[in-house]
This record gives sequence, structure tokens and C-alpha cells, in this order.
Amino acid sequence: MADLISPAEWTAVLLSLRVAVWATLVSLPIGILVALALARTEFWGKEIVNGIVLLPLILPPVVTGYMLLVLFGRRGPIGGFLYENFGISFAFSWTGAVLATAIMGFPLMVRAIRLAIEAVDPKLEEAAGTLGASRVTTFLVVTLPLIFPGIIAGAVLCFAKAMGEFGATITFVSSIPGETQTIPSAIYALLQVPGGEPQALRLVVVSVIVSMGAVVASEILARRAARRIAGA
Repeated sequence: MADLISPAEWTAVLLSLRVAVWATLVSLPIGILVALALARTEFWGKEIVNGIVLLPLILPPVVTGYMLLVLFGRRGPIGGFLYENFGISFAFSWTGAVLATAIMGFPLMVRAIRLAIEAVDPKLEEAAGTLGASRVTTFLVVTLPLIFPGIIAGAVLCFAKAMGEFGATITFVSSIPGETQTIPSAIYALLQVPGGEPQALRLVVVSVIVSMGAVVASEILARRAARRIAGA
């Protein structure tokens, strides 16, 4: 494939994969905890928390990107603190792209995992509790194996969203070749240049292949997990 696309295009592909993988890995533990809290616990403000989780799906991506720029920019309350005390900067860097894509994919991940948790019979968890298992042990031994297909689905949805995210990313980190220019922003840049359509088309094909590969892999893993659960 490296012979079919230019070095600049290959750089955008590798950066997109890097950003999407990190966005998924960073989001997954938090997504599982949030989904578990929303599915299994009752607390004051639960509806507000659920609304905040789903907010990136409702807001225009550009608005989300602008909010990230205000909060995590070097002059923002969070970004300024991180930069002055730890030298960490998210704006206009690939780590900022990870943050933006993770936030945009987070609602899809949480929704898929929450549905999987809600499908688990609570009596199974209660039975483990009556046998002396703690909540953590019950989750690791009973709940986690049963919701594993949902976790895979949520991770793939987050990965796919991160691969295709454009509005929030370009607003927060711009489109800097080799640093923040992912596949969507590279396609957009190429379409603004006369004669850039063939290069843009190649990136579109690569994006489709990667996304389809992720979906197929998730289906295979989910089916294997389901067979193991059924055979247990």
C-alpha cells in the first residue's frame, strides 16, 4: 500500500491510526466505569450525567472543538494550568487530536457498553454476592465476560468515530501536516487544491478499508466471545 500513496498521504493515514487507537484505549476504562454507573446505580443528577455524556452527539462538532479550545488551550483554565505546571499542551498537537476524537467517540462507546450491561440479568450478580464475592470480584468474574461483546462493539464505534472525526479536530488542533492532519482533514485540504481529487480518493479508499477491517474484526471477536460464554 505504501507504493500506492504518497509519503504525505501515508503520514496522514498513520497519524489517523495512531490518534484513533489512543483515543479508544484512553476512553475504554472510563467508558466502562461510566456505563456501569449509569446502568447499575441510582444517584442524584444521573440524568444530567447522561446528558453530558451524550452532549457531543447533539452539539455540532465545531462547537465541541471550540469548547475544547477554550478549556484546553494554553490560555484556558485547564490547558493553561497543565502547560504552566507540567509543560503539557493539547492545542495544535496530536495529543489534542486524541482528546477531541476520544470525546466525540465516547458517547457511542458508553451507549454500546451500557446496553450490554443492562442486558445482563442482575440476579446473576446478586447470586455471586450471596456467595461472598465483592462488587469488584463480581464485575470481573460475572459481568465483564458477559458484556465483552458490548465492550468490543463500543471500542470499534469509538475507533471508527475517531478515524472519521473532522469538525472538532480541525477546530481544536487545526490541520498541520505531519502533526495533526488526519485522513479527514487531509481529504478536505486536497479537495481545496486543483487536481487534488485523485489523492483525496485514495485516502477515501484507505479510510473505507480500515473502517471495514475494524468492523469485520469486531464481529469475529464478538462471535468468539459469545460462543465462549454460551459454552461456559
